[in-house]
Amino acid sequence: MNDIRRTILWVIFGFSMVMLWDQWQVYNGKKATFFPSPAQQTAPSAAQPASVPGANNTAGVPTAVVAAGAAANVAAVPGAASPVAAAVPKERIEVTTDVLKLTFETEGGSLVRTEFLQHADMDDKRKNFVLLDDSKDRVYMAQTGVIGGVGAFPTHKTPMTVSGARALKDGDNELVVKFTSADVGGIKLVKTYTLRRGAYDMAVKHELTNVSSAPLSPQLYLQLVRDGNKPPGESSFYSTFTGPAVYTEAKKYQKVEFSDVKKKKAEYEKQSADGYVAMVQHYFASAWILPEGVQRTISLDGVDIGSSVADCCYRATVITVPEAIAPDTTKVIDAKFFAGPQQETMLTTLTPGLDLVKDYGVLTILARPLYWLLDKLHGFIQNWGWSIVALVVLLKIAFYWLNAKAYASMAKMKAVNPKIMEMRERLKDNPQQMQQEMMRIYREEKVNPMGGCFPIMIQIPVFIALYWVLLSSVEMRNVPWILWIKDLSSPDPYFILPLVMTLTTVLQTALNPTPTDPMQAKMMWFMPLIFSVMFFFFPAGLVLYWITNNILSIAQQWIINTRMGVPPQFNLPKFS
Repeated sequence: MNDIRRTILWVIFGFSMVMLWDQWQVYNGKKATFFPSPAQQTAPSAAQPASVPGANNTAGVPTAVVAAGAAANVAAVPGAASPVAAAVPKERIEVTTDVLKLTFETEGGSLVRTEFLQHADMDDKRKNFVLLDDSKDRVYMAQTGVIGGVGAFPTHKTPMTVSGARALKDGDNELVVKFTSADVGGIKLVKTYTLRRGAYDMAVKHELTNVSSAPLSPQLYLQLVRDGNKPPGESSFYSTFTGPAVYTEAKKYQKVEFSDVKKKKAEYEKQSADGYVAMVQHYFASAWILPEGVQRTISLDGVDIGSSVADCCYRATVITVPEAIAPDTTKVIDAKFFAGPQQETMLTTLTPGLDLVKDYGVLTILARPLYWLLDKLHGFIQNWGWSIVALVVLLKIAFYWLNAKAYASMAKMKAVNPKIMEMRERLKDNPQQMQQEMMRIYREEKVNPMGGCFPIMIQIPVFIALYWVLLSSVEMRNVPWILWIKDLSSPDPYFILPLVMTLTTVLQTALNPTPTDPMQAKMMWFMPLIFSVMFFFFPAGLVLYWITNNILSIAQQWIINTRMGVPPQFNLPKFS
C-alpha cells in the first residue's frame, strides 16, 4: 500500500503538470494538447449582409456589398476622386496626455501609434512601451469610417483637417481633438476624440451629416488592423495569447487564433447589440466598444494593406446597422476606444466583460479572488514581491489543517517504513503474503496510506490559479522586489531565485519517505528536478511564489514530524 500511495501521489503530481501545460496551451490560443474540445462543425457560410467587410480589400477599407453592385472595386480608395481630398497631404500629429503619447494621421483621422508614458519597454527600459504602431517593422492601427450605399463615403482613407489641442495642459482634465472630412458622397464626417487625464480609454464621437438632397443610409465601421506576429520581446520559453477577441453577452469571451482567421475557420458571435472587439497580447490590449443596445455586425478577417511586414494583416471590425439620415440632418454615433494595460481593476469599470482580456482560463473562478486579495495586500505593503510572499503565507494558513493531515500521514508512513522494507525483503518471493502482511502492519499501526492524497489534491487548482494570476498581471511588469530583482515579470538575471527554488525542492523531496520501489524512488527525484529546471526561464515573481510555498511546506512538515516523534531526516537519492 505504501507503493500504491506513492504511485498515486506521483500520478496526481504528473496529472497536475499535464493539466497546467494543457491550460497553458489553451490560454495561449492554441489547441489543447491532451484534452481537446470536440471539433466544431463549421456551417456553410450564409450570404453576408451588406455591412460585412470584404477580406480582399487591398486598401484596408471595408467593402459594402450592395444590391446595386456599384462601388465593387475594392482596390479603389473611396474619396480619391474628390479634388478637395486629393489636394490635402497626409500628415501625422502627436497628442500627449499624462499617460499617453498618441499619433494620429490626417488621412481618415486614424490612430497609428500609442506610446505609454508610464510603462517601459522590456527590451530597452530607457524607452516607453509602444502598443499601436504603423512602421516598417510593425502594423497595428485603429481606424473608423463610413460605408454603405452606391457611392463612396468618408473612410479611413479620406483626407481630413484637424483641430484641437495637442497636449493636456496642467489643471485640465480633458483634451479634445477633432477631425473633419469634406463632403464625400453626400456625407460629411466629423470625428472627435476626447481624452481624459490618467485614462487609457477615450470617447470617439462620430457626427455624420447628410449634406445631399436625398436620404442616405450610411454605416459606421470601427476596426483594429494588426499584423499576426508576436509582440517584440515575447518569451520563447513560455508564450501567451496574441490575437483578436470578441465579447458578447450571449457568447461571452471568445479568443480567436490568427491561424483560424487566415483559414477562415474562426468561430465567434457575428451579430450582437452589446460587447466589443479587441486585439489582445501579453499584458496589453486594445478594443472598440459601442454603447449597449446598438445593433452591430462583427467580422474577423485577413486584409492585404500592402505592407512589407511579415504576416500582415488581420482585421477585427464592428459595423453599425443602416439607419437613414434625412437631408440637412446629423446622426451622432458614440463609441469608446481603449488601448492600455490589462489592469483588472481599471478594465472592470470601462465596459462589461473587458476585464476578461486578462484571461485566467478555466480557473478564473479561483484566480479572480486571488488577484483581489493580492491587490488588497499590495495596498498595505506597497511592494508586489512582498505581497506575493504574504499571499502565499495566507494560503498556507488557510490550508494549514489540510496540510497538517497530509504531513501527519507522511510521518506515520515514515515511521512504519522500516517495517515495510524489512517485510518486503523477507517476503519478496511471495507477493500475496506480502500484501496481506502489509495490510496487517497498516491496520495495527493505524496508518492510512491514502491519508496524504486528498489534502494535496484540493490545493493544486488554487496554486495553479495563482500561477496564472502572477503570469498575467501587468502590475508585475518592470516592478522591482529587492536588491538584484528589478523586474518581477522577467527571469532572475543571475538565476539566484531558481537555484534557491531547486534547493528547496530537493530538501522537500528528501524529507519524504523513500518509496520501496526503485523506479518510484528515481521518479521521486527526477520529476521535481525537471520541474525546477523549467523555473530558470520563468518570471521572478512566479519563482518567488514557489520558493515561499516550498519553504513554508518544509517548515510545517518538519514541525509535524518532530511533534509526532518521527525525527526529520533527509533521504538522499539512490540511482544505482
